[in-house]
Amino acid sequence: MYFTGGSSGSGVPFRDPLTTGSNGPPLGSTTPRRNFAGGRTRNRTGASPNRQAHSARRRAVEAIWRIESARIVGALARYTGDLALAEDVAQEALAEALVSWPREGAPGNPSGWLLTVGRRRAVDAFRRRATLDDRYAALARELGEGAPDVLWDPDRIDDDVLALVFTACHPVLSREARVALTLRVVGGLTSDEIARAFLVPTATAQARITRAKKTLAAARVPFRVPPPEERGERLGSVLSVLYVIFTEGSTATSGRDLIRPDLAHEAVRVARVLASLLPDEPEVLGLLALLELTAARFPARTGPDGEPVLLEQQDRRRWDRAAIRRGRAALARAGRVGRGLGVYGLQAAIAECHAVAPSVEATGWDRIVLLYEALGQLAPSAVVDLNRAVAVSMAEGPAAALGAVDELVAAGALTGSHLLPSVRGELLARLGRTDEAREELGRAVDLCGNARERDLLERKRAGLTAARNPGP
Repeated sequence: MYFTGGSSGSGVPFRDPLTTGSNGPPLGSTTPRRNFAGGRTRNRTGASPNRQAHSARRRAVEAIWRIESARIVGALARYTGDLALAEDVAQEALAEALVSWPREGAPGNPSGWLLTVGRRRAVDAFRRRATLDDRYAALARELGEGAPDVLWDPDRIDDDVLALVFTACHPVLSREARVALTLRVVGGLTSDEIARAFLVPTATAQARITRAKKTLAAARVPFRVPPPEERGERLGSVLSVLYVIFTEGSTATSGRDLIRPDLAHEAVRVARVLASLLPDEPEVLGLLALLELTAARFPARTGPDGEPVLLEQQDRRRWDRAAIRRGRAALARAGRVGRGLGVYGLQAAIAECHAVAPSVEATGWDRIVLLYEALGQLAPSAVVDLNRAVAVSMAEGPAAALGAVDELVAAGALTGSHLLPSVRGELLARLGRTDEAREELGRAVDLCGNARERDLLERKRAGLTAARNPGP
């Protein structure tokens, strides 16, 4: 099997064709690593004991922040009624913790400490405003003598996180703004990390976040879990944002790295949180299943130097079996709680076909074709049609698929994308139409933004040239 592209047989339909793959490094932390000045004494690694101790303590602060940031920002947003202020004062609390905890030691209740400091900073912000409104007075009274350290209602934590997710993904925001704000307030990523993830300047990422906050304030979007009658429409926005984040991490649209595992796994982490808060929403479970099953193949999708490894060449023993079990369990639950699988559930079912198959040849391609047909009914798109054509080529041969691909070309579909010419080139190569295949793969090379995928396409094109002109 020759196909290239980014989905590695994941069934993700909105970017890449079906039958490609490569494999990234294990889950890596997106937590920023900061260096600290130490004393003169050095150990064998060259770092002073003092520096090591400070670094360890600050890493602990960052770990707590990564785990608790959504709850902290959510609780502060509920208290202040202002998401922008809540996120700002939470960041101020984090900055103070990064200074004081390495020096004085972590408090017994780190989350409570961060909430207390954040709430006091909110009171300071209200105090600085020209008008001391009732909200400031109420907050100030609550922070009187003997105020408890734990400032959230334990029964409200889940609601706070859920409200935070829905607010960050509000349809009033652009897709780019929703992604940036979700990664900041739900994922706890810094502006630098968000900028690196999407290959934009830090100032651009910061501007998106700032504009998102201002837009929410101007639109008077309330910080709350939407009522049931609004939740269905809003949930689609939430799932779409998580899907976009994961897809960019799973197969980067540009740059030198094929996979950005930190970005992809951040989407998986938030999807797990969402599934725990909405355990009976079939599409939440379907998305979680899709992400788990797709991420399970990361360990085999790239070689030692980061080069893509095609699906038929992957060592399936390296696939993450625990992630596959989690994905299949989520998919099974989605089938039980829903009335049939939705868009994400169908994609997860396609990914499951690959996850359970012992080889490419033993994969249930006929079932995959049927699943893509069902997906095309729910979410028609040119990429779904292209993926289905690839599956048809595996089930029935390249000639059976080429007609469908040519129809997409005639319709002007996927203009500007490398996906269509790369698939058409592979089909033509399998049919022995070498000159046409080389031309199509050349178009794909010109259009491909990811350096790793482009190198792979170049090698395949060069291989066709060598086959056409064998040496003496």
